[in-house]
Amino acid sequence: MQETIVVLGLGYVGLPVAVALSKEFDGVVGFDTSLRRVESLQSGHDWTGEISDDDLSSSSLSITNDPDVIAKSTFLIVTVPTPIDAENRPDLDPIRTSCEIIGRKLRKGSVVVFESTVYPGVTEDICGPLLEKLSGLKRGEDFFLGYSPERINPGDKVHRLETITKIVAAENDHSLERVKSVYGPIIEAGLHVAPTIKVAEAAKVIENTQRDLNIALMNELALIFDLLNIDTSDVLKAAGTKWNFLPFTPGLVGGHCIGVDPYYLTSVAEKAGYRPEVILAGRRINNSIASYVAQKTVKMLTRAGHNLASAKIGIFGLTFKPDVPDIRNSKVPNIVRELEEFGIVALVHDPLANPKDAKSEYQIDLCGIEDMGSLDAIILAVAHDEYKENADAIKGLLKSDGVILEVMPVFDRNKMADSGNSWRL
Repeated sequence: MQETIVVLGLGYVGLPVAVALSKEFDGVVGFDTSLRRVESLQSGHDWTGEISDDDLSSSSLSITNDPDVIAKSTFLIVTVPTPIDAENRPDLDPIRTSCEIIGRKLRKGSVVVFESTVYPGVTEDICGPLLEKLSGLKRGEDFFLGYSPERINPGDKVHRLETITKIVAAENDHSLERVKSVYGPIIEAGLHVAPTIKVAEAAKVIENTQRDLNIALMNELALIFDLLNIDTSDVLKAAGTKWNFLPFTPGLVGGHCIGVDPYYLTSVAEKAGYRPEVILAGRRINNSIASYVAQKTVKMLTRAGHNLASAKIGIFGLTFKPDVPDIRNSKVPNIVRELEEFGIVALVHDPLANPKDAKSEYQIDLCGIEDMGSLDAIILAVAHDEYKENADAIKGLLKSDGVILEVMPVFDRNKMADSGNSWRL
């Protein structure tokens, strides 16, 4: 059958999916509740940078915030975020809201596929009943569920939607064939069919849990090597000469995936009667790094004879990873808050982050380079290419007796001898 496709949620995940589908299917519609987002995309600009303006403008994708398009669709893909709350518990409000929007308009015979990261059971045990209640339709007879976890890596132009194997699952053979027929044409790397929706949900949630734990190990090693006065990057470079040593590095762990997804797994594990130890230990270590960097800054400033009350510190980078504008779950604000506890006001610069978002999300006023002169300390938090290309200029903003801390390496280590006190994670 010819599917009429609607993608709900046009962020880092949904927009690439919708644009790719519009190349293979007629009448694909992208839906988002944010009028600001819809208007920006309708004007031909994707502020996430995942889709170029040229590709977006030339796409046949229709973009709207009118939920009536759902009533005309036969195949719906949900790509809304699944964050955590202040207590690190899964926040399913966005996905519930999506189900409410869909449920009121759901057409008989439709397939609803979720791409959002969830713990095993959410699609069938939470989304399914909610869709049944609001639509008056019976799941498995009048509409069908599927799950195909997103694997978008923001800013990565090599590992793209089309080049990454896509997991697909559905509640019966008929709906699975429909899911395969939609995703198959856009995924060059091919599809992996999971035997159940719960297996597909579990596979997604452990992917980033594994990365989180590997980074936690690197962070703990970095803390140990700092005490031993050994350069962590030198150790990792040496250890990396072994064929099976995994190339992970220490750093701040933020964003919408790695720092969030493990809590979805630990939450459902605790509900099942098991308290995870290793996963939560990894989370504690990674969450402690921002505080460690701030305290290290204070110690280095004090040792160098700087007055903390009048110290001028420049933090370079706010986004959660290099060369993307996404500030979700950034850990840089944690550094800022920790420094404030010592009475230190830090100036934050980022060439990619949206100043309005930084202010509304973290109450941080982004500064221009012109505000960054005569710094007592530089904290290089995010290794944007722009910072690498202008490393000498950034270094020139430092006082002669200032200190440099690199959470992510940017400066040439061989040139750091004349930079005063320097440290890197």
